[in-house]
Amino acid sequence: MKKIEIYDTTLRDGAQSEGINFSVSDKIKIIKLLDNLGIDYIEAGWPGANPVDEEVFKEIKKLSLSHSKISAFGCTKKPLIKASDDRVLNMLLSSEAEVITVFGKTWDFHVTEALSTTLEENLNMIKESIEYLKSNGRRVFFDAEHFFDGYRHNQEYALKAVKTAYEAGAERVVLCDTNGGCINTEIYKVTKAVKECIPEIVLGIHAHNDGDMAVANSIAATDAGAVQVQGTINGYGERCGNANLCSVIPNLQLKKSFDVIGENLSKLVYIANSIAEIANVSAPSNLPFVGRSAFAHKAGVHASGVAKNSETYEHIKPELVGNSRKILISDQAGASSIREKIEHLRFVNSVGEENIPRIIERIKNLEWKGFAFEGAEASFELLVMDILGTKKEFFELLGYRIIGDTIAGISNVNTEASVKLKVKNEIIHTVSEGDGPVNALDMAFRKALKDVFPQIHFYKLNDFKVRILDSADGTAAQVRVNIETTDGFNKWDTVGVSQNIIEASYMAIVDSIVYGLILHNA
Repeated sequence: MKKIEIYDTTLRDGAQSEGINFSVSDKIKIIKLLDNLGIDYIEAGWPGANPVDEEVFKEIKKLSLSHSKISAFGCTKKPLIKASDDRVLNMLLSSEAEVITVFGKTWDFHVTEALSTTLEENLNMIKESIEYLKSNGRRVFFDAEHFFDGYRHNQEYALKAVKTAYEAGAERVVLCDTNGGCINTEIYKVTKAVKECIPEIVLGIHAHNDGDMAVANSIAATDAGAVQVQGTINGYGERCGNANLCSVIPNLQLKKSFDVIGENLSKLVYIANSIAEIANVSAPSNLPFVGRSAFAHKAGVHASGVAKNSETYEHIKPELVGNSRKILISDQAGASSIREKIEHLRFVNSVGEENIPRIIERIKNLEWKGFAFEGAEASFELLVMDILGTKKEFFELLGYRIIGDTIAGISNVNTEASVKLKVKNEIIHTVSEGDGPVNALDMAFRKALKDVFPQIHFYKLNDFKVRILDSADGTAAQVRVNIETTDGFNKWDTVGVSQNIIEASYMAIVDSIVYGLILHNA
Protein backbone atom coordinates (compact mmCIF):
# COMPACT_ATOMS: atom_id res chain seq x y z
CA MET A 1 0.00 0.00 0.00
CA LYS A 2 1.50 3.33 -1.09
CA LYS A 3 2.16 5.81 1.71
CA ILE A 4 1.00 9.40 1.26
CA GLU A 5 2.54 11.89 3.68
CA ILE A 6 0.32 14.61 5.12
CA TYR A 7 1.97 17.97 5.73
CA ASP A 8 -0.23 20.34 7.73
CA THR A 9 0.21 24.09 7.38
CA THR A 10 -2.81 25.21 9.43
CA LEU A 11 -0.54 27.11 11.83
CA ARG A 12 1.17 29.09 9.06
CA ASP A 13 -0.86 29.18 5.84
CA GLY A 14 -4.12 28.61 7.74
CA ALA A 15 -3.26 31.44 10.14
CA GLN A 16 -3.28 33.78 7.13
CA SER A 17 -7.07 33.36 6.90
CA GLU A 18 -9.07 36.51 7.43
CA GLY A 19 -10.37 36.50 11.00
CA ILE A 20 -7.95 33.89 12.40
CA ASN A 21 -5.34 34.91 14.95
CA PHE A 22 -3.67 32.05 16.80
CA SER A 23 -2.00 32.67 20.15
CA VAL A 24 0.99 30.67 21.37
CA SER A 25 -1.36 28.55 23.48
CA ASP A 26 -3.67 28.01 20.49
CA LYS A 27 -0.81 26.76 18.33
CA ILE A 28 0.46 24.36 20.97
CA LYS A 29 -3.05 22.92 21.43
CA ILE A 30 -3.41 22.45 17.67
CA ILE A 31 0.00 20.77 17.39
CA LYS A 32 -1.09 18.23 20.03
CA LEU A 33 -4.36 17.59 18.17
CA LEU A 34 -2.59 17.10 14.84
CA ASP A 35 -0.09 14.74 16.42
CA ASN A 36 -2.98 12.76 17.87
CA LEU A 37 -4.51 12.55 14.38
CA GLY A 38 -1.29 11.10 13.00
CA ILE A 39 -0.24 13.99 10.76
CA ASP A 40 3.27 13.35 9.44
CA TYR A 41 4.58 16.94 9.33
CA ILE A 42 3.33 20.04 11.14
CA GLU A 43 4.47 23.42 9.90
CA ALA A 44 4.54 25.41 13.13
CA GLY A 45 5.25 28.84 11.64
CA TRP A 46 7.93 31.19 10.34
CA PRO A 47 10.68 31.71 12.96
CA GLY A 48 11.48 35.36 13.41
CA ALA A 49 8.46 36.59 11.46
CA ASN A 50 6.55 37.52 14.62
CA PRO A 51 6.83 37.12 18.41
CA VAL A 52 4.14 34.40 18.50
CA ASP A 53 6.05 32.06 16.20
CA GLU A 54 9.31 32.69 18.05
CA GLU A 55 7.63 31.65 21.31
CA VAL A 56 5.93 28.66 19.68
CA PHE A 57 9.23 27.11 18.63
CA LYS A 58 10.53 27.53 22.19
CA GLU A 59 7.42 25.81 23.60
CA ILE A 60 7.61 22.99 21.05
CA LYS A 61 10.88 21.84 22.60
CA LYS A 62 8.93 20.93 25.75
CA LEU A 63 6.52 18.66 23.85
CA SER A 64 6.79 14.90 23.43
CA LEU A 65 5.06 14.19 20.14
CA SER A 66 4.19 10.60 19.32
CA HIS A 67 4.16 10.81 15.54
CA SER A 68 4.47 14.25 13.95
CA LYS A 69 7.66 15.97 12.87
CA ILE A 70 7.83 19.76 13.27
CA SER A 71 8.74 21.93 10.31
CA ALA A 72 9.85 25.56 10.26
CA PHE A 73 8.95 27.66 7.23
CA GLY A 74 10.87 30.43 5.48
CA CYS A 75 12.27 31.62 2.17
CA THR A 76 15.51 31.24 0.25
CA LYS A 77 18.32 33.68 0.92
CA LYS A 78 18.36 37.19 -0.46
CA PRO A 79 20.11 37.84 -3.78
CA LEU A 80 23.87 38.40 -3.88
CA ILE A 81 24.68 37.55 -0.25
CA LYS A 82 26.16 34.45 1.32
CA ALA A 83 23.67 31.93 2.67
CA SER A 84 25.53 31.94 6.00
CA ASP A 85 24.89 35.69 6.30
CA ASP A 86 21.16 35.48 5.57
CA ARG A 87 18.99 36.36 8.57
CA VAL A 88 15.99 34.21 7.53
CA LEU A 89 18.08 31.06 7.04
CA ASN A 90 19.79 31.52 10.40
CA MET A 91 16.46 32.10 12.15
CA LEU A 92 15.23 28.85 10.62
CA LEU A 93 18.25 27.04 12.03
CA SER A 94 17.81 28.65 15.45
CA SER A 95 14.28 27.19 15.67
CA GLU A 96 15.93 23.76 16.01
CA ALA A 97 13.11 22.26 13.92
CA GLU A 98 14.00 18.87 12.47
CA VAL A 99 12.57 19.81 9.08
CA ILE A 100 12.95 23.15 7.33
CA THR A 101 10.72 24.10 4.42
CA VAL A 102 11.94 26.93 2.23
CA PHE A 103 10.04 28.39 -0.68
CA GLY A 104 11.67 29.78 -3.78
CA LYS A 105 10.63 31.30 -7.06
CA THR A 106 10.08 29.00 -10.04
CA TRP A 107 8.15 31.44 -12.26
CA ASP A 108 10.51 33.66 -14.26
CA PHE A 109 7.99 36.52 -14.07
CA HIS A 110 8.24 36.53 -10.27
CA VAL A 111 12.02 36.35 -10.34
CA THR A 112 12.42 39.47 -12.43
CA GLU A 113 9.39 41.42 -11.14
CA ALA A 114 9.11 40.47 -7.45
CA LEU A 115 12.72 39.60 -6.56
CA SER A 116 14.24 42.05 -9.04
CA THR A 117 17.11 39.70 -9.76
CA THR A 118 18.36 37.56 -12.63
CA LEU A 119 17.10 34.11 -13.47
CA GLU A 120 20.57 32.67 -12.87
CA GLU A 121 20.92 34.33 -9.46
CA ASN A 122 17.54 32.90 -8.40
CA LEU A 123 18.80 29.39 -9.18
CA ASN A 124 21.90 30.16 -7.11
CA MET A 125 19.70 31.34 -4.23
CA ILE A 126 17.79 28.05 -4.28
CA LYS A 127 20.96 25.96 -4.48
CA GLU A 128 22.96 27.75 -1.78
CA SER A 129 20.03 28.04 0.66
CA ILE A 130 19.30 24.31 0.57
CA GLU A 131 22.97 23.36 0.75
CA TYR A 132 23.53 25.65 3.75
CA LEU A 133 20.57 24.23 5.68
CA LYS A 134 21.62 20.67 4.80
CA SER A 135 25.20 21.34 5.95
CA ASN A 136 23.76 22.26 9.34
CA GLY A 137 22.09 18.87 9.72
CA ARG A 138 18.55 19.75 8.73
CA ARG A 139 16.11 17.87 6.53
CA VAL A 140 15.03 20.30 3.82
CA PHE A 141 11.80 20.48 1.83
CA PHE A 142 11.52 22.93 -1.06
CA ASP A 143 8.21 24.63 -1.90
CA ALA A 144 8.35 25.48 -5.61
CA GLU A 145 6.24 28.64 -5.40
CA HIS A 146 3.99 29.43 -8.39
CA PHE A 147 5.35 26.33 -10.10
CA PHE A 148 2.34 25.55 -12.30
CA ASP A 149 2.03 29.15 -13.51
CA GLY A 150 5.76 29.18 -14.10
CA TYR A 151 5.62 25.91 -16.02
CA ARG A 152 2.84 27.28 -18.20
CA HIS A 153 4.82 30.42 -19.11
CA ASN A 154 8.40 29.11 -19.18
CA GLN A 155 8.54 25.35 -18.90
CA GLU A 156 12.31 25.13 -19.27
CA TYR A 157 13.05 27.55 -16.42
CA ALA A 158 10.46 26.11 -14.02
CA LEU A 159 11.93 22.62 -14.50
CA LYS A 160 15.45 24.00 -14.08
CA ALA A 161 14.48 25.56 -10.72
CA VAL A 162 12.96 22.29 -9.48
CA LYS A 163 15.98 20.29 -10.66
CA THR A 164 18.31 22.73 -8.90
CA ALA A 165 16.45 22.20 -5.61
CA TYR A 166 16.55 18.42 -6.02
CA GLU A 167 20.26 18.34 -6.84
CA ALA A 168 21.04 20.65 -3.90
CA GLY A 169 19.59 18.02 -1.57
CA ALA A 170 15.91 18.84 -1.02
CA GLU A 171 14.22 15.66 0.28
CA ARG A 172 10.82 16.78 -1.00
CA VAL A 173 10.15 19.18 -3.84
CA VAL A 174 6.61 20.48 -3.42
CA LEU A 175 4.88 21.82 -6.51
CA CYS A 176 2.72 24.80 -5.58
CA ASP A 177 -0.43 26.09 -7.24
CA THR A 178 0.04 29.34 -5.33
CA ASN A 179 -2.63 31.36 -7.14
CA GLY A 180 -5.07 28.44 -6.94
CA GLY A 181 -6.19 28.76 -10.55
CA CYS A 182 -5.26 25.37 -12.00
CA ILE A 183 -7.62 22.47 -12.66
CA ASN A 184 -6.96 18.82 -11.92
CA THR A 185 -6.15 17.72 -15.47
CA GLU A 186 -3.37 20.30 -15.71
CA ILE A 187 -2.04 19.38 -12.25
CA TYR A 188 -1.88 15.71 -13.23
CA LYS A 189 -0.23 16.36 -16.59
CA VAL A 190 2.45 18.71 -15.22
CA THR A 191 3.22 16.66 -12.11
CA LYS A 192 3.62 13.55 -14.24
CA ALA A 193 5.91 15.45 -16.62
CA VAL A 194 8.16 16.54 -13.74
CA LYS A 195 8.37 12.98 -12.44
CA GLU A 196 9.27 11.68 -15.89
CA CYS A 197 11.88 14.40 -16.34
CA ILE A 198 13.49 13.74 -12.93
CA PRO A 199 12.57 10.12 -12.05
CA GLU A 200 14.28 10.05 -8.62
CA ILE A 201 12.68 13.24 -7.34
CA VAL A 202 10.22 12.95 -4.40
CA LEU A 203 7.30 15.26 -5.11
CA GLY A 204 4.64 16.96 -3.02
CA ILE A 205 1.65 19.16 -3.85
CA HIS A 206 0.55 22.46 -2.27
CA ALA A 207 -2.76 23.65 -3.73
CA HIS A 208 -4.77 26.77 -3.02
CA ASN A 209 -8.52 26.80 -3.50
CA ASP A 210 -9.24 29.93 -5.55
CA GLY A 211 -10.86 27.82 -8.28
CA ASP A 212 -12.52 25.47 -5.74
CA MET A 213 -10.25 22.71 -7.04
CA ALA A 214 -7.64 22.35 -4.27
CA VAL A 215 -8.80 18.92 -3.05
CA ALA A 216 -9.22 17.55 -6.58
CA ASN A 217 -5.86 19.01 -7.59
CA SER A 218 -4.14 17.42 -4.58
CA ILE A 219 -5.56 14.00 -5.42
CA ALA A 220 -4.64 14.41 -9.09
CA ALA A 221 -1.04 15.09 -8.07
CA THR A 222 -0.89 11.86 -6.04
CA ASP A 223 -2.19 9.98 -9.09
CA ALA A 224 0.73 11.46 -11.01
CA GLY A 225 3.32 10.40 -8.45
CA ALA A 226 3.33 12.96 -5.62
CA VAL A 227 3.80 11.34 -2.20
CA GLN A 228 3.18 14.37 0.03
CA VAL A 229 0.07 16.52 0.26
CA GLN A 230 0.16 19.89 1.99
CA GLY A 231 -3.01 21.49 3.26
CA THR A 232 -4.91 22.81 6.26
CA ILE A 233 -7.65 21.59 8.58
CA ASN A 234 -11.07 22.83 7.40
CA GLY A 235 -9.38 24.40 4.37
CA TYR A 236 -8.22 27.54 6.22
CA GLY A 237 -5.85 29.79 4.31
CA GLU A 238 -5.29 33.02 2.49
CA ARG A 239 -8.00 34.25 0.12
CA CYS A 240 -10.14 31.16 -0.61
CA GLY A 241 -8.03 28.85 1.53
CA ASN A 242 -5.85 25.79 1.01
CA ALA A 243 -6.59 22.18 0.21
CA ASN A 244 -8.89 20.95 2.99
CA LEU A 245 -7.13 18.03 4.66
CA CYS A 246 -10.45 16.94 6.15
CA SER A 247 -11.49 16.04 2.60
CA VAL A 248 -8.08 15.10 1.21
CA ILE A 249 -7.32 12.51 3.90
CA PRO A 250 -10.53 10.42 3.72
CA ASN A 251 -10.58 10.58 -0.08
CA LEU A 252 -7.02 9.28 -0.29
CA GLN A 253 -7.53 6.62 2.37
CA LEU A 254 -11.05 5.41 1.62
CA LYS A 255 -11.37 6.03 -2.12
CA LYS A 256 -7.77 5.57 -3.30
CA SER A 257 -6.69 2.98 -0.70
CA PHE A 258 -3.49 4.85 0.17
CA ASP A 259 -1.80 4.54 3.57
CA VAL A 260 -2.53 7.91 5.19
CA ILE A 261 -3.50 8.03 8.89
CA GLY A 262 -4.93 4.53 9.41
CA GLU A 263 -7.31 4.01 12.32
CA ASN A 264 -6.96 7.65 13.34
CA LEU A 265 -9.43 8.49 10.56
CA SER A 266 -12.29 8.08 13.04
CA LYS A 267 -10.90 11.08 14.98
CA LEU A 268 -11.27 13.42 12.02
CA VAL A 269 -14.55 15.11 13.02
CA TYR A 270 -13.36 15.63 16.58
CA ILE A 271 -10.08 17.19 15.40
CA ALA A 272 -11.82 19.40 12.81
CA ASN A 273 -14.33 20.70 15.36
CA SER A 274 -11.69 21.19 18.05
CA ILE A 275 -9.48 23.26 15.76
CA ALA A 276 -12.51 25.28 14.58
CA GLU A 277 -13.24 26.09 18.23
CA ILE A 278 -9.65 27.16 18.84
CA ALA A 279 -9.68 29.28 15.66
CA ASN A 280 -12.99 30.79 16.83
CA VAL A 281 -14.39 30.23 13.35
CA SER A 282 -17.61 28.29 12.91
CA ALA A 283 -17.04 25.43 10.49
CA PRO A 284 -19.67 25.40 7.72
CA SER A 285 -22.24 22.71 8.42
CA ASN A 286 -22.02 21.44 4.83
CA LEU A 287 -18.30 20.64 4.90
CA PRO A 288 -17.80 17.21 3.27
CA PHE A 289 -17.01 14.35 5.65
CA VAL A 290 -16.77 16.44 8.87
CA GLY A 291 -19.66 18.93 8.65
CA ARG A 292 -22.74 18.61 10.84
CA SER A 293 -24.84 18.20 7.70
CA ALA A 294 -22.47 15.89 5.83
CA PHE A 295 -24.73 12.93 6.58
CA ALA A 296 -28.01 14.76 7.24
CA HIS A 297 -31.16 13.63 5.43
CA LYS A 298 -34.26 15.79 5.15
CA ALA A 299 -36.40 14.41 2.34
CA GLY A 300 -38.60 11.50 3.32
CA VAL A 301 -37.42 9.42 0.35
CA HIS A 302 -33.79 9.84 1.41
CA ALA A 303 -34.52 8.95 5.03
CA SER A 304 -36.44 5.88 3.93
CA GLY A 305 -33.56 4.82 1.70
CA VAL A 306 -30.78 5.11 4.31
CA ALA A 307 -32.96 3.32 6.84
CA LYS A 308 -32.98 0.30 4.52
CA ASN A 309 -29.39 0.60 3.31
CA SER A 310 -27.10 3.56 4.02
CA GLU A 311 -25.39 3.20 0.64
CA THR A 312 -28.53 4.45 -1.08
CA TYR A 313 -27.74 8.07 -0.15
CA GLU A 314 -24.34 8.01 1.61
CA HIS A 315 -20.98 7.59 -0.13
CA ILE A 316 -19.27 6.28 3.04
CA LYS A 317 -20.35 5.20 6.51
CA PRO A 318 -20.23 8.38 8.66
CA GLU A 319 -18.61 6.49 11.56
CA LEU A 320 -15.44 6.02 9.50
CA VAL A 321 -14.56 9.69 9.96
CA GLY A 322 -16.16 10.05 13.38
CA ASN A 323 -19.39 11.59 12.11
CA SER A 324 -22.98 10.44 12.55
CA ARG A 325 -26.15 10.32 10.51
CA LYS A 326 -28.85 12.92 11.13
CA ILE A 327 -32.47 12.55 10.12
CA LEU A 328 -33.89 16.05 9.91
CA ILE A 329 -37.43 16.73 10.95
CA SER A 330 -39.37 19.14 8.76
CA ASP A 331 -42.59 19.44 6.80
CA GLN A 332 -40.87 17.32 4.13
CA ALA A 333 -40.50 14.42 6.54
CA GLY A 334 -42.43 11.25 5.96
CA ALA A 335 -43.21 8.35 8.26
CA SER A 336 -39.79 6.76 7.60
CA SER A 337 -38.01 9.96 8.66
CA ILE A 338 -40.02 10.17 11.86
CA ARG A 339 -39.44 6.51 12.77
CA GLU A 340 -35.70 6.83 12.11
CA LYS A 341 -35.50 10.01 14.18
CA ILE A 342 -37.45 8.55 17.08
CA GLU A 343 -35.07 5.59 17.29
CA HIS A 344 -32.31 8.00 18.29
CA LEU A 345 -34.24 10.02 20.90
CA ARG A 346 -32.96 9.89 24.48
CA PHE A 347 -36.19 9.73 26.42
CA VAL A 348 -38.75 8.17 24.05
CA ASN A 349 -38.49 4.39 23.95
CA SER A 350 -41.20 3.61 21.42
CA VAL A 351 -44.00 5.26 19.50
CA GLY A 352 -47.09 3.42 18.30
CA GLU A 353 -47.83 3.56 14.60
CA GLU A 354 -51.08 5.37 15.38
CA ASN A 355 -49.05 8.33 16.73
CA ILE A 356 -46.82 8.80 13.68
CA PRO A 357 -49.49 10.71 11.66
CA ARG A 358 -50.19 12.89 14.72
CA ILE A 359 -46.51 13.79 15.02
CA ILE A 360 -46.22 14.58 11.30
CA GLU A 361 -49.36 16.72 11.41
CA ARG A 362 -48.12 18.67 14.46
CA ILE A 363 -44.75 19.30 12.80
CA LYS A 364 -46.36 20.54 9.58
CA ASN A 365 -48.67 22.89 11.48
CA LEU A 366 -45.83 24.31 13.56
CA GLU A 367 -43.48 24.71 10.60
CA TRP A 368 -46.22 26.57 8.74
CA LYS A 369 -46.07 29.05 11.65
CA GLY A 370 -42.31 29.33 11.32
CA PHE A 371 -40.92 26.65 13.63
CA ALA A 372 -37.93 24.63 12.39
CA PHE A 373 -36.90 21.47 14.21
CA GLU A 374 -33.78 20.72 12.14
CA GLY A 375 -31.61 22.62 14.61
CA ALA A 376 -33.83 22.14 17.66
CA GLU A 377 -33.79 18.44 18.44
CA ALA A 378 -34.60 18.94 22.12
CA SER A 379 -37.80 20.81 21.22
CA PHE A 380 -38.70 18.00 18.81
CA GLU A 381 -38.29 15.37 21.52
CA LEU A 382 -40.45 17.43 23.91
CA LEU A 383 -43.07 17.69 21.15
CA VAL A 384 -43.14 13.89 20.79
CA MET A 385 -43.35 13.42 24.55
CA ASP A 386 -46.22 15.92 24.69
CA ILE A 387 -48.16 13.99 22.02
CA LEU A 388 -47.53 10.71 23.86
CA GLY A 389 -48.55 12.25 27.17
CA THR A 390 -45.18 11.50 28.79
CA LYS A 391 -43.87 15.06 29.05
CA LYS A 392 -43.40 15.98 32.70
CA GLU A 393 -44.74 19.35 33.86
CA PHE A 394 -42.18 20.78 36.28
CA PHE A 395 -43.80 24.20 36.64
CA GLU A 396 -46.69 26.32 35.41
CA LEU A 397 -46.13 29.86 34.19
CA LEU A 398 -48.59 32.30 35.71
CA GLY A 399 -47.07 35.34 34.06
CA TYR A 400 -43.93 37.29 33.24
CA ARG A 401 -43.02 40.95 32.69
CA ILE A 402 -40.05 42.70 31.05
CA ILE A 403 -39.14 46.31 31.88
CA GLY A 404 -36.40 48.37 30.24
CA ASP A 405 -35.36 51.72 31.72
CA THR A 406 -32.94 54.36 30.53
CA ILE A 407 -31.42 57.02 32.74
CA ALA A 408 -30.50 60.45 31.36
CA GLY A 409 -26.81 60.68 30.60
CA ILE A 410 -26.28 56.91 30.77
CA SER A 411 -26.18 54.93 27.54
CA ASN A 412 -26.92 51.52 29.09
CA VAL A 413 -30.48 50.21 29.31
CA ASN A 414 -31.39 48.72 32.67
CA THR A 415 -33.44 45.56 31.92
CA GLU A 416 -35.53 43.80 34.55
CA ALA A 417 -37.65 40.67 34.29
CA SER A 418 -40.16 39.24 36.72
CA VAL A 419 -41.72 35.78 36.54
CA LYS A 420 -44.53 34.18 38.47
CA LEU A 421 -44.50 30.38 38.55
CA LYS A 422 -46.43 27.63 40.25
CA VAL A 423 -44.17 24.77 41.29
CA LYS A 424 -46.13 21.90 42.82
CA ASN A 425 -48.41 23.80 45.22
CA GLU A 426 -46.12 26.78 45.75
CA ILE A 427 -46.36 30.17 44.01
CA ILE A 428 -42.92 31.64 43.32
CA HIS A 429 -42.54 35.27 42.22
CA THR A 430 -39.03 36.54 41.44
CA VAL A 431 -37.35 39.51 39.82
CA SER A 432 -33.92 39.61 38.16
CA GLU A 433 -31.84 42.03 36.13
CA GLY A 434 -29.88 41.03 33.04
CA ASP A 435 -27.95 42.16 29.98
CA GLY A 436 -31.00 42.65 27.80
CA PRO A 437 -34.52 41.22 28.01
CA VAL A 438 -33.71 37.61 27.12
CA ASN A 439 -30.87 37.36 29.62
CA ALA A 440 -33.04 39.01 32.30
CA LEU A 441 -35.89 36.55 31.62
CA ASP A 442 -33.51 33.59 31.71
CA MET A 443 -32.00 34.80 35.00
CA ALA A 444 -35.46 35.28 36.52
CA PHE A 445 -36.47 31.71 35.64
CA ARG A 446 -33.27 30.34 37.16
CA LYS A 447 -33.76 32.38 40.31
CA ALA A 448 -37.32 31.11 40.69
CA LEU A 449 -36.40 27.45 40.19
CA LYS A 450 -32.93 27.12 41.72
CA ASP A 451 -34.08 26.10 45.19
CA VAL A 452 -36.48 23.44 43.90
CA PHE A 453 -34.20 22.26 41.06
CA PRO A 454 -30.59 23.04 42.08
CA GLN A 455 -29.20 21.38 38.93
CA ILE A 456 -30.40 24.42 36.95
CA HIS A 457 -27.38 26.25 38.35
CA PHE A 458 -25.17 24.37 35.84
CA TYR A 459 -27.21 25.27 32.76
CA LYS A 460 -25.70 27.91 30.50
CA LEU A 461 -27.10 29.48 27.35
CA ASN A 462 -24.31 28.65 24.91
CA ASP A 463 -25.73 30.28 21.79
CA PHE A 464 -28.66 32.52 20.93
CA LYS A 465 -29.85 33.16 17.37
CA VAL A 466 -32.72 35.29 16.08
CA ARG A 467 -34.10 35.09 12.56
CA ILE A 468 -36.73 37.33 10.98
CA LEU A 469 -39.01 34.99 9.01
CA ASP A 470 -40.72 37.52 6.75
CA SER A 471 -39.01 40.89 6.50
CA ALA A 472 -41.90 42.22 4.38
CA ASP A 473 -43.93 42.47 7.61
CA GLY A 474 -41.39 44.86 9.10
CA THR A 475 -41.43 45.06 12.89
CA ALA A 476 -44.55 42.84 12.96
CA ALA A 477 -42.69 39.93 11.33
CA GLN A 478 -42.61 36.46 12.82
CA VAL A 479 -39.35 35.85 14.70
CA ARG A 480 -37.68 32.48 15.28
CA VAL A 481 -35.34 32.13 18.25
CA ASN A 482 -32.93 29.21 18.59
CA ILE A 483 -31.10 28.56 21.83
CA GLU A 484 -28.27 26.15 22.53
CA THR A 485 -27.84 25.17 26.18
CA THR A 486 -25.08 23.23 27.88
CA ASP A 487 -24.44 21.74 31.31
CA GLY A 488 -20.72 21.50 30.58
CA PHE A 489 -21.03 17.98 29.15
CA ASN A 490 -24.23 17.82 27.10
CA LYS A 491 -25.66 20.31 24.61
CA TRP A 492 -29.27 20.64 23.54
CA ASP A 493 -31.10 22.96 21.12
CA THR A 494 -34.56 24.47 21.44
CA VAL A 495 -36.75 26.80 19.38
CA GLY A 496 -39.54 29.35 19.82
CA VAL A 497 -41.55 31.39 17.29
CA SER A 498 -43.72 34.47 17.72
CA GLN A 499 -44.27 37.99 16.41
CA ASN A 500 -42.92 39.05 19.80
CA ILE A 501 -39.21 38.32 20.19
CA ILE A 502 -39.61 38.08 23.98
CA GLU A 503 -42.35 35.45 23.68
CA ALA A 504 -40.31 33.48 21.12
CA SER A 505 -37.33 33.62 23.50
CA TYR A 506 -39.55 32.54 26.40
CA MET A 507 -40.69 29.45 24.45
CA ALA A 508 -37.10 28.44 23.67
CA ILE A 509 -35.95 29.10 27.25
CA VAL A 510 -38.78 27.06 28.78
CA ASP A 511 -38.07 24.13 26.45
CA SER A 512 -34.39 24.44 27.34
CA ILE A 513 -35.06 24.29 31.08
CA VAL A 514 -37.60 21.46 30.84
CA TYR A 515 -35.32 19.34 28.64
CA GLY A 516 -32.41 19.94 31.01
CA LEU A 517 -34.49 18.85 34.01
CA ILE A 518 -35.56 15.67 32.18
CA LEU A 519 -31.93 15.06 31.23
CA HIS A 520 -30.92 15.28 34.88
CA ASN A 521 -33.80 13.18 36.21
CA ALA A 522 -35.35 16.04 38.18
